[in-house]
Amino acid sequence: MYSGPKIKDRTVWAVFALVAAIILAASSYYAGRVGREAALVALADDAGNDVALKSALLQAVLERPRSLPLVLADDAELRSALFTGSEGEIDHLNRKLEKLVEDSQAAVIYVIPPNGIAIAASNWQQTDSFIGNDYSFREYFSQAMATGRGEHYALGTVSKRPGLYLSRRVEGSNGKALGVVVVKVEFDGLEKDWGLSGKPTFVTDRNGIVLITSRPEWRFSSITAIPPEKRAAIRESLQFGEASLRMLPIAPPLQAGGRPLVNVKEPPMRETGRFLALASPVPGTPWSLHLLVPADAALTAGILQGRLQALAGLLPLVGLGALLLFRWQRTRQREAVDRAARDELERKVKERTGELSLARDRLETEIEEHHATETRLQKVQQELVQANRLAILGQVAAGVAHEINQPVATIRAYADNASTFLSRGQNEPAVENLAFIAKLTERIGTITDELKTFARKGRAAAEPVGLKTVVDGALLLLRSRFSGRLDMLRIADIPTDIRVLGSRVRLEQVLINLLQNALEAIAGNADGHIVVRLGESDEAEATIVVSDNGPGIPPEILKSLFTPFNTSKEGGLGLGLVISKDIVGDYGGRIAVDSGPNGTTFTVTLKRA
Repeated sequence: MYSGPKIKDRTVWAVFALVAAIILAASSYYAGRVGREAALVALADDAGNDVALKSALLQAVLERPRSLPLVLADDAELRSALFTGSEGEIDHLNRKLEKLVEDSQAAVIYVIPPNGIAIAASNWQQTDSFIGNDYSFREYFSQAMATGRGEHYALGTVSKRPGLYLSRRVEGSNGKALGVVVVKVEFDGLEKDWGLSGKPTFVTDRNGIVLITSRPEWRFSSITAIPPEKRAAIRESLQFGEASLRMLPIAPPLQAGGRPLVNVKEPPMRETGRFLALASPVPGTPWSLHLLVPADAALTAGILQGRLQALAGLLPLVGLGALLLFRWQRTRQREAVDRAARDELERKVKERTGELSLARDRLETEIEEHHATETRLQKVQQELVQANRLAILGQVAAGVAHEINQPVATIRAYADNASTFLSRGQNEPAVENLAFIAKLTERIGTITDELKTFARKGRAAAEPVGLKTVVDGALLLLRSRFSGRLDMLRIADIPTDIRVLGSRVRLEQVLINLLQNALEAIAGNADGHIVVRLGESDEAEATIVVSDNGPGIPPEILKSLFTPFNTSKEGGLGLGLVISKDIVGDYGGRIAVDSGPNGTTFTVTLKRA
C-alpha cells in the first residue's frame, strides 16, 4: 500500500541529487574560470611591477655610459693623437683609455680614424686587443662618421662578446672628421641579476631578435619569423656573427598586447608548464623588454580557491534544500494522519493573513500621509518662489528711483538754465534747453520701460550698437553736470565703425553710472579730470575705459563694490554698479575696476557685433 509513495519519494530524491550535482558542477566550473582569471590579473599586476623595475634598471645601465663618448670626442689628447698619429701620443692615449675603463661601466673604449682601423684601445695589452682591426664595416662607425653619433648592438668580431656600441665622431678645430671614439657596454652583470629571479627575462630589438637575456642559450634567437632576405642581410652585416637566428622555443609565438600564456619547450629550461608573457618598450631605444612569469601554480591556486568559494557558498544551500525537501515529505506524510496539525497551521496562516491586512492598511495610511506632506511641501515651495520674486521686484523698484534720479536732476538743471536765459531775454539758448528737457523726458520713459522689462525678468534684445553713439548719448544726459567745466572731461576719439552687441539705452545707463561716480569722485578737486577712451580691443571684443584722478575707492568698499546696497555715498542706494554689472553681463560682457590713491578706472568689455 505504501510502495507507490515510497517509489515517488525515491524519484524525487534522485531528481534532487541530479539537479544539485549539475548545479555544483556548473558552479564549480564557472567559479574556477573566474578564479583563474582573477589569479591571472593579479599575476599580471605583479609581473607589470617587475617589468617596470627591470626596465628602470636597464635604463640606468644604458644611461650611465652614454655621456662618455660625448666627453671623449672633445678630449684634446684624443684629437691630437688622431690628428698626428704620433706613437707617443697613441701610447699615452692607450693608458688613459685603460684607466677610464677601470673607473667606468664601459667594457672597452677604442679609437678609429677615418680609414676604419683602430689605432688605440683600452685593451691594448690584451691578446684580443682591438688595435689594428678594421671596423669600417660596422654600422656604429658609419653612423658616427655620417651623423656624428651612433648606437649599435652586435657581437664583437674580435672578442666574440655581445654588447652595445656607443660612438661619437671626433672633429678637428676646422670641423673636419678626425675619426670615431667607441664605448662598448656589456650586460653580463645585469643578465646575472635577472637570472637570480628565476623568471626568464630578455630584450629584443626592432626585428624581434634577442639581445640581452637571462638565458644565454636564447641569445640571438627571434620571437618572430624573419624573412629570408632580412635574415641574409643581418648575416652579411656580421651583427650577430654566425648566429642562426632561430625561433625562440616558445609557443604560441609572443605577440604584442593582452596577457598571453605560453609554453617553453626547450629542455634546458628548469621551469615547466605555462608562463605569463609580458612586454614593455624600453624608453629611448627601439628595444622591448620581455618577462616570462611561471603561471601554473598561481592559476591552479586561483582555480582551486574559486571552486572552494563556490562550494562553500553552495553546499549550505544544497543542505538547506535537502532539509526543506525532507520536511516537505514529512509534512505530506503527516497530512494524512494529522488533520489537527493542518488545521492549526491553517489557523496560523489566517492569523498571519490578518496581520498582513493590518500592515497593508497601515501602509495605505502612511502613503496618504506622505501624499499630504508632498502637497504641503509643494505649496510651501510655491510660496518661497513667490517671496523670492517679490524680493527681486523690490530691488528693481529701488533701482528705478536711482536710475530716474539722474535725468530728473539734469532736467532740473536745464529748467533753471532756461529760466535764467528767458529772464535775460536770451530766447535761443532757452529754446535749446527746453528741447533738451523734451529729449530727457523721452529718456525717462525709455529708462522706465527698460526697468519694467527687467522687473519682468526679461532683457532687451542684443543688437549692433555703435560704441560712439552710446558715449554720445550718455554725455548728452550729463552735459549740464559739466557746464562751465568741460575742460575736466577728456573724450578720446572713438571710431564710428566700432559696434558692439547690446541695447543702446541700457549701455548708456552703464556709462552714465560710471561717469556719475567719476564726477562725484573729483568733486571739489580743482585739478580733477575724467577720461573716456577706447581700451584694448580685438576682433571679438571692444572695451571702453572711464577713469578719474579722484581719491580712489576705500578698500572696505572695493571688496564688495558690486554687492547691492553697498555704498559710501550719503543718500546713495548702492545699486548703480550692481545694475551696470547685470546689464553688461546680460550681453556677455564684464566690468573690471582698478582703484588706488591716484584715482579709479572702470573697464567695460563688450562683444563686438
